[in-house]
Amino acid sequence: MRFRPCIDIHNGKVKQIVGGSLKDEGDEAKENFASTKDADYFAKMYKTDGLSGGHVILLNPPSSEYYAATRRQAELALSAYPGGLQVGGGIHAGNAEKFLAMGASHVIVTSYVFRDGQIRWENLEALKAEIGREHVVVDLSCRKRDGEYYIVTDRWQRFTEVKLSVEVLSEIAAYCDEFLVHGVDVEGRSSGVDERLAGLLGSYEGLPVTYAGGIGSLSDLRRFAEITGGKLDFTIGSALDLFGGKLPYNIVRSFA
Repeated sequence: MRFRPCIDIHNGKVKQIVGGSLKDEGDEAKENFASTKDADYFAKMYKTDGLSGGHVILLNPPSSEYYAATRRQAELALSAYPGGLQVGGGIHAGNAEKFLAMGASHVIVTSYVFRDGQIRWENLEALKAEIGREHVVVDLSCRKRDGEYYIVTDRWQRFTEVKLSVEVLSEIAAYCDEFLVHGVDVEGRSSGVDERLAGLLGSYEGLPVTYAGGIGSLSDLRRFAEITGGKLDFTIGSALDLFGGKLPYNIVRSFA
């Protein structure tokens, strides 16, 4: 179990947002925190502190007027810590190599893999052929509907018809190196771990999985370790004092 840092970028700024509040229309999101520092500031910090495998997430779609500024911030982060960060947001087989060339160790994909509500195996095949599964992280971020966890796409706005399960993780594992899972219902709220989701992920025996969502205190972190048996990595955003929260980054970073 280790801490994976994050750099979320929205409208050209490093931010922490409430997970379910993101909207493409008007590039709106409910903000928990907006930094005055560029993304490379955080990337250099993570590099100095020996934290690898962090996530740089572009929260604007390519159609957004802010996309160029958001992408520029991502480039700053990746160039400041080459090989130490993963990147996600609008990535597909046609542009994945460009992000690796910027310095990303892996690309993170969701919407490209889940089109029209279903798993697009041909897109996973294309991505694997283009850059190799060792450079691919599949994001299985999910929201609860009718008591089940469904994978969501398009910056967590659109439900797919794919339920998250150990079987789905096992099927997709042939095409990637890791999984990233945001519990979107609790993301950015520092309200505690989604225990059922964490337990589901902890029952999976396979590739590395990073969980994000709701960890807001050291007691939450201890509970997360208990539920998952310490098998999952984790990321924390809004709750960190680094991003305006109360959880000390200098303590959390020791889980490396």
